[in-house]
Amino acid sequence: MRKKKISYQNLYTELEGFERNGVCILIDGSHASPLQVVRAHMVREEGAYMRDYEVDKNGHIETLSFININHTGKKKKGKEDQSKPRDRTEI
Repeated sequence: MRKKKISYQNLYTELEGFERNGVCILIDGSHASPLQVVRAHMVREEGAYMRDYEVDKNGHIETLSFININHTGKKKKGKEDQSKPRDRTEI
């Protein structure tokens, strides 16, 4: 747990720096504070957030977006896709 606590503290510090430099921070399209982003990461037991950086023509970061990646649509190992008919041809 200690390692996670340190990584959340590092994430907060990083995001606070972005915010101080005028970078707009978003979660799934809504404005968010560094604390809101860290809390969202802490409560996610499954899944993850992908970062998306938007830069200006000079290469400076203007917006940092966190996009929730939903893992529920993926097939579980060992399970067949029930939506497709199964081939019952015997060889």
